[in-house]
Amino acid sequence: MQPVTAASALAFIDAVQLPPNPLAGFERAAAHPDKAAQLDATKNQATVVGSEVVSFLKGVTNEQRQDVVNTTLLAQLVANRKVPDHANIFAWFEAYFEVLGQLGWVIENKGFSSYEEQADGLEAHEAILQIAAVVLGATPTALAIVTSTIQSMKAMDQSRPWITIFDRESKRANTARFQVAVAQTSKSSVLALSLMAFALEAETTLTQVLFFKFRRGRAKLKQCSTSVVINQEVLVAVRDKVKKKLGSYVNDYVDSLNLG
Repeated sequence: MQPVTAASALAFIDAVQLPPNPLAGFERAAAHPDKAAQLDATKNQATVVGSEVVSFLKGVTNEQRQDVVNTTLLAQLVANRKVPDHANIFAWFEAYFEVLGQLGWVIENKGFSSYEEQADGLEAHEAILQIAAVVLGATPTALAIVTSTIQSMKAMDQSRPWITIFDRESKRANTARFQVAVAQTSKSSVLALSLMAFALEAETTLTQVLFFKFRRGRAKLKQCSTSVVINQEVLVAVRDKVKKKLGSYVNDYVDSLNLG
């Protein structure tokens, strides 16, 4: 792929098409506040963005947090339109990563590997934390917030809006695809993400993705772990256009998580 510039990213956003919003026309009352207003750079936070759980470490600015939310949501929506067959998980991920690349994300690796469950009855969120421990082992602060986020989700009321959004966007019948990411800034204020993408296939219908129990030989989990550096110049250039492109999608596909 040619090097991404602000001009090429803006042209890409102009040309790209989003799927129809299935929630368009529904009443949006005070229960759907402006999600940007809930971001706080002074805190460790987590947000559900469609099929993605994004954790932010203290110090990532509000604008950067909103940029991550908006670009990951745009990538999901474009991938949904390009690959409507939910069972075609890996083609969807190719489309998802392609969009992120066009928006100035520099992605190091996109290869998937199989996860071998260590025990019968292990829940999906436990497998995620085992993988996160390997991926984020060198950055204990990032590992701590991902662990806190996943454990908080386990303890939350399962009728909360975030679970509706996450399950609606991540699963169909016996397949699911979802992402877990943590955003932080370096000492030189460069925005970077550690991104883990997961593909789950089971013999039975999935109910709640994160808390699905593995049975030996009856489910397969594959994961792709990668580090992402954001081209800040491109990100700043496309910020307003991405926001305009998304429109009402942000309120319908994003919900903050209370980490206590």
